[in-house]
Amino acid sequence: MTYVIGSPCIDVKDRACVDECPVDCIYEGKRTLYIQPDECIDCGACEPVCPVEAIYYEADLPDGEQPYLRDNKRFFADILEGRDTPVGSPGGALKIPVIGTDTRFVKTHPAA
Repeated sequence: MTYVIGSPCIDVKDRACVDECPVDCIYEGKRTLYIQPDECIDCGACEPVCPVEAIYYEADLPDGEQPYLRDNKRFFADILEGRDTPVGSPGGALKIPVIGTDTRFVKTHPAA
């Protein structure tokens, strides 16, 4: 199980969760943030600090947010536009620059 960032984060990216995460597993795309599921230790530190309540424990995702579980995994597994390789599991967001792109699912989400 892992935590997932859903639709309320799109075009907000407050980053309070990034500062709170003890394992640095929250990565920044262009319009939203993503939690690396293999790096997340399920501590839940990110959830209460999110001002838009966009972070959910995987098992507690509301029905309308279910696609974000698949999409979050896709962000790390697929080759994204503008990248030569998948993001994968770099071992911490501070080790790499801001990704600067998103999955097709997030790119096509209506602007806030």
